[in-house]
Amino acid sequence: MIKVFIDGKEGTTGLQIYERLEKRGDVEIIVLPEEKRKNINARKECLNSADVSFLCLPDAAAIEAASLVENPRARIIDASTAHRTSDGWVYGFPELSAEQREAISKAGRVANPGCHATGFISLVAPLVKGGIVPADYPFVANSVTGYSGGGKKTIAQYQDAERDYTLSSPRQYATGQMHKHLPEMVKVCGLEYAPIFNPIICDIYSGMCVTVPIFSRFMTKKYRVKDIREYFAEYYASHNFIKVMSEEAVSGYIPCNHLCGTNNIEIYVGGNDERIFLASVFDNLGKGASGAAVQNMNIMFGLDERTSLV
Repeated sequence: MIKVFIDGKEGTTGLQIYERLEKRGDVEIIVLPEEKRKNINARKECLNSADVSFLCLPDAAAIEAASLVENPRARIIDASTAHRTSDGWVYGFPELSAEQREAISKAGRVANPGCHATGFISLVAPLVKGGIVPADYPFVANSVTGYSGGGKKTIAQYQDAERDYTLSSPRQYATGQMHKHLPEMVKVCGLEYAPIFNPIICDIYSGMCVTVPIFSRFMTKKYRVKDIREYFAEYYASHNFIKVMSEEAVSGYIPCNHLCGTNNIEIYVGGNDERIFLASVFDNLGKGASGAAVQNMNIMFGLDERTSLV
């Protein structure tokens, strides 16, 4: 039996992790009474008695929570931004490589990826790792996301019956190019420079589509669209949650919310041999948050990674 504590169970990610785990026969969830939810000593006791704790907290609170763990056998999966580029923490994207999956399986501290970063890394890391594009490539990425990624305040704003009419329109944000996911995008992909990153929030509850255009003239050698699609298909062939879509799938519209409720990613490769279009589609609350966290937990405890995710 795996003892689990979710610190921040009341938030969007915490609630989804709870829902994914509560019916499992191999998991015992430690529940902190409501009146003790902000009691630091009560939280410390839970964090140290659990086999694994999920930190679904703001960054400062996640740092504090991690500092409370004194039991060397107590493991942590942090869903915040706080530790994604920190030494001593393993980045929780097992599809990066066999070595990354192995590191997660042995880790005591795992940093869950950001949602936008998940899409960008799924597209860019294989290209850099395979030597298809150089590490100093001038990447540009656009990311369309559902409003649930903004947390309770944003959800309430969008679901307000008397909301401002502008919320019906896609809205660009983080225009100062200082989005909090940029550091992990750069580090995990091994980039020399941060990309231009354009996140866009839309009037859908959840779903995400991250797109990255590539000019073939800046690649290390001439690659066709077909070559890139075949490369991605081979790169992700052994993974359960990532599927590289066919040429036909790229010819029409690509919705960003059709994988909601799953832990899946669909990768699209299109365009032409001069200007190649890459897209990563998934649920920002699934593979972009709670699903990825549960997947990492499964790997850390030697379980089938698909447990409670299919």
